[in-house]
Amino acid sequence: MVSNPIIAALDVSDADEALRLAERLAGAVGAVKIGKELFVTAGPDIVRRVRATGAAVFLDLKFHDIPNTVAKAVAAATRLDVQMLTIHTSGGADMMGAAEKAAQDAAAESGLEAPLVLGVTVLTSMDAEDLAGVGVHAEPAAQVERLARLAADSGLRGLVCSPLEIVRLREVLPRDVRLVTPGIRPADSSTQDQKRVMTPADAIRAGADWLVIGRPITQAADPRAAAEAILASLG
Repeated sequence: MVSNPIIAALDVSDADEALRLAERLAGAVGAVKIGKELFVTAGPDIVRRVRATGAAVFLDLKFHDIPNTVAKAVAAATRLDVQMLTIHTSGGADMMGAAEKAAQDAAAESGLEAPLVLGVTVLTSMDAEDLAGVGVHAEPAAQVERLARLAADSGLRGLVCSPLEIVRLREVLPRDVRLVTPGIRPADSSTQDQKRVMTPADAIRAGADWLVIGRPITQAADPRAAAEAILASLG
């Protein structure tokens, strides 16, 4: 994952299809993302099966609950040997601190490397109007910064954020905080339901550590060739 910043989103519901994609993309991406649809359909076993292919796994379930419940969920995910997982920063400082501690403790007990617990700030599908609709009267960038600072102060070592907020976050957060960036679309791709997007090369130049890319890879006629072309564009 260090040498290849691309995380391919396996946004499919069929376990066999997900495995075929993971195997086809082996070596062309740094990791694969397992999200809610695939996890709910195929269960924890899909994580084990994908890990058995040698792929690093980003488990994107966005835990958000009371601290004890989230801690237990994070510990369970850690024991599945995932390399990244997500929680919502809007759960607050106590929840985030409990999640990071659970990841570290469960990893030590299992003889594994602790996964990077990533705080999700503002979903890339949301703009200022969407935030106002849920009672947050702030621009997305300001809300992202508020939640990002809280996450770093709570001990999280990574964040998920829109590429449009990367530059500002690099200015206000410790440099060792890792930034994972969805909303990535090659220049010739549709933005679809993402509202705050950026090209892969621009996101890396802005300071992203990893890029989450779904449909431009997985729905391409040749997913491996699409991933390789994106990687080459990072130059």
